[in-house]
Amino acid sequence: MPMSARTTLLAAATIPLAVAAAAPASAAETTDVIFAFTVDGSTVTNTITNNSGTNIGCGTSLAPAPDRVLPPVRDVLSAGQSLYETGEVQPGTTTQSVMDVPDGSYVALASCSRTDTDPAMWISDYPGIEDYLAQWPGTEFTVQQASTVVTVAVAGEDPAPPAAGDAPDVDDLGTIFGS
Repeated sequence: MPMSARTTLLAAATIPLAVAAAAPASAAETTDVIFAFTVDGSTVTNTITNNSGTNIGCGTSLAPAPDRVLPPVRDVLSAGQSLYETGEVQPGTTTQSVMDVPDGSYVALASCSRTDTDPAMWISDYPGIEDYLAQWPGTEFTVQQASTVVTVAVAGEDPAPPAAGDAPDVDDLGTIFGS
């Protein structure tokens, strides 16, 4: 795959390509990275558990989810995200917080990668993401904690309840993520 196509895909999904630490990496496993999204006021936080044994580059991003419905992945990736947090994540538990999020509904999407001799990427599960992951030159895993719609509302106001069949809101995250 041409480098420009790979770079465009990874930048659109806010997948940072931080160079991993010099320590040799072990074989990647699907359970090496775990995400858990929460909302507190105008801040959306992703708690990242890194069990990979090495530093990894991670990004947590938000994209509009009109009417609290998970948009098609192509819409999310082609538009890019302007609300995000990225950085290097050491082994253990780290949080990334997207702060000062305007009121509204958003899809939360997270990804982590390492680009050493055994490149690997972990991305929150999203319908249709597999077509984009096929372009990654290493091993890719969809993380059990799927992308979900989160709602940020003015303090003290409850967002309108979702219509029947809408994606769950942040109050339902515990059941989605198995926590």
